[in-house]
Amino acid sequence: MPELITPMISLIVWAIAGYVLGSIPFGIILARVMGLGNLRDIGSGNIGATNVLRTGNKTAAALTLLFDAGKGAAIVLLARAFAGEDAAQLAGLAAIIGHCFPVWLRFKGGKGVATYFGLMIALSPIVGLGAGGIWIIVAAVGRYSSLAALFAAGWAPLIVAFMTDGRLLLLTCVLAFLIYTRHRANIKRLRADQEPKIGK
Repeated sequence: MPELITPMISLIVWAIAGYVLGSIPFGIILARVMGLGNLRDIGSGNIGATNVLRTGNKTAAALTLLFDAGKGAAIVLLARAFAGEDAAQLAGLAAIIGHCFPVWLRFKGGKGVATYFGLMIALSPIVGLGAGGIWIIVAAVGRYSSLAALFAAGWAPLIVAFMTDGRLLLLTCVLAFLIYTRHRANIKRLRADQEPKIGK
């Protein structure tokens, strides 16, 4: 992890800002604006891009992916510019927590995958693109979005350990744990061969 150089009060402010930005449910907002109905009543009921795709509207799904990733990247870049690397990591973590547990939705949010990639690319392009490449390969071969996310998050700490200075190791381990926790139901369905494939 990076050296803690930012004052505690500033870290708290950036953590709050990360949570608030991360908690914006772009999937639900876009589904309503584009007349797709209540996303909670569609598919898995999740608020992320994969479930938006189940509405059949690829544009809405792409926009959801872009905005969810963008909020993770934006808060990291802002915190880094105005505070430091420690604030950037904390704000990124808070953003994905906000996405997964938004107060506006009674703490029942998404699984954080798009936000994860957004903040990881902003924190370290090597790690973010490496994890993204793993996601693409696994998704292309297996056609399971959830399995691809699990592989990407699980391998990210190894990418950090062998290809960087290691400052992101703790964060990537924490995020991997969060991603796996949020995918518990998916893991059960994968084991039972009942997980829906991409596009289904």
